[in-house]
Amino acid sequence: MNTLDSITNFFQILPTIATAGQPTAAQFEAVREAGFEVVVNLAMSNSDNALPNEAGVVTGLGMNFVHIPVVWTNPTSGDLAQFFAVMDGNRDRRVFVHCALNYRVSSFMYLYRVLRLGADEEAARWDLLSIWEPDERWSTFIAEARQSAAKAATTNENRSFEQ
Repeated sequence: MNTLDSITNFFQILPTIATAGQPTAAQFEAVREAGFEVVVNLAMSNSDNALPNEAGVVTGLGMNFVHIPVVWTNPTSGDLAQFFAVMDGNRDRRVFVHCALNYRVSSFMYLYRVLRLGADEEAARWDLLSIWEPDERWSTFIAEARQSAAKAATTNENRSFEQ
C-alpha cells in the first residue's frame, strides 16, 4: 500500500508542508492524493535512490516540480536562499519537500521554520532531531546560517536607527 506514511522518514511539519526521503513513482501518487501541489527535491539526480525522470512523474501527476540539487558534503547559503525563495513563493500551497533520506530537507526546514516563519526554535529542533542528528558538516552549516541571519537582522536594525 502506498500511503504517505510508507515513504521513508515521512514527516508532516505543518498542515501545508510535509517532508520525506525519496518517494517511489507510486508513492508520488499518494502525495498527489493527499492534496500536495508542489514537490521540491533537494537531492542530487545521481543519488543512489533517485527516481529517474522524477520531474516527468511529478508533473505528469499534475503537481509542480522544483529541483534544488544540494551537494550532501557541501550545502551552501545559495542553496538555502533558493529554498527559502521557493517556500516563500508557495506559502499558499501544499508543499512536499524531499531528498534522499530527509536529512538535507529536515535541516533546511529547521532553518526555514526558525528564520522565516518565526517558529519556536526548540520545537523546530525537536522535529529535526526526530529525523536525524546532523553531523559536523551539517551542524556547522546550520550554525553559520543562523549566525548570518542574526548578523543581517542586527545590520537592518542599525540601519533603521540611523534613518
